[in-house]
Amino acid sequence: MVTDAAVIGVLIVDDNPVVRAALKGFLACSDDVRVLAEAGDGREAVSLARRLAPTVTLLDHRMPIADGLSVIDAIAQYSAVLVLTSDDDRHLIAAMLYRGARGYLVHGEFDPPELLRAIREVAAGRGWLSPLAAAVAASTLREQRARERTRHQVAQREHLARTRFHLTDREEEVLSLLCQGLSNAAIARRLVLTEKTVKNHLNHIFAKLQVSSRTEAVVRWKAH
Repeated sequence: MVTDAAVIGVLIVDDNPVVRAALKGFLACSDDVRVLAEAGDGREAVSLARRLAPTVTLLDHRMPIADGLSVIDAIAQYSAVLVLTSDDDRHLIAAMLYRGARGYLVHGEFDPPELLRAIREVAAGRGWLSPLAAAVAASTLREQRARERTRHQVAQREHLARTRFHLTDREEEVLSLLCQGLSNAAIARRLVLTEKTVKNHLNHIFAKLQVSSRTEAVVRWKAH
């Protein structure tokens, strides 16, 4: 027999009463899961999560008043969130996981035993993703790593260029704005300098880069 301390309290959040009834009926057959309450919209869900602090909240996305994405942050303060929805949009999945969902299941892609396993895993502090959600999570991580690698490579190239051309920090700022297409006057306003000072910096930059024009400076800098 399962003691009360081991029982997983669940909040069901879905705007469809048929879905809520089906979930509630299925979970009632488990001796370690107890449905504490159900909500039909995001606002009610936040209120119940705050009051009951359920172990796990089964959260739908498309709901009236407040959808799942808009309330997941608030609910996650009181409960582990397992998203249970028909939405399989990769951007939504990524956003839900980013905002704190510990699991994501898409209707039609799981059976009742898997739902129970997912609830238990999420309750234990682990995660559970449907194949689609797992693929999105992996893809998002790869894209994030690629962006970080690109930023690192750009920073490394700029560092090498600074070292090679011996630019000062101010000269680098001026050159960066020049590469963005700003005029001397615009650079002066941005850096709170006089146009004469900007022109002097550009003369020093041209000399260090061994170029004679703004275009050549931009090309030389971007090439390194």
